[in-house]
Amino acid sequence: MIRASLHGCQPEMDDNEIVVAYREKRHSTCFRLLHDRYASKIYGKALTMLKKESDAKDATQEIFTKIFLSLGKFQGQSKFSTWVYSVTYNYCIDIIRKGKRSRDLFAEEVENPPDTEVTEVSDEALTTMKVNELREVLRSISETDRRLLLLKYKDGVKIKDIARMFDKNESAVKMQLKRAKEKAKRKHEEIFGANRER
Repeated sequence: MIRASLHGCQPEMDDNEIVVAYREKRHSTCFRLLHDRYASKIYGKALTMLKKESDAKDATQEIFTKIFLSLGKFQGQSKFSTWVYSVTYNYCIDIIRKGKRSRDLFAEEVENPPDTEVTEVSDEALTTMKVNELREVLRSISETDRRLLLLKYKDGVKIKDIARMFDKNESAVKMQLKRAKEKAKRKHEEIFGANRER
């Protein structure tokens, strides 16, 4: 196992080792390594969500401040990268909500799901759509459903981590995801035709 040197952390250390070393020694080198590893990823996600470069740059600085102040709370129950993603996502959502640019991502539909039965849609129904068609479908569904589908299928975030991010149980997330896939499939059929050859 690689350990921190007397001068701090080393580039070959993994994220968890760096976090542990930082807690023990408080070397600035440790946090600088984490910054270098995640700055571009955080900025990219913030830009995707906030749309403006200036907002994304400001958000990146604020997010790193939150990460710096919260390292003691990271218990290693999930990957450090997932935790960083969660901090980033939740911060950007707060900005969007405060700016009144979006409705609540987990609206009443999650807390009070409709009684109608939802058809099970396979993952392949989405992953086999042509790129331009998938873009059109995602533009035509609600932001709630769009973000959930992107989290799961574009960013590869696990159900349990999505549930933790939104402070929901896994069953609620699975049901919302199931409904989102069904809506996307139905919208694809409306726009491009149910029986059209791909």
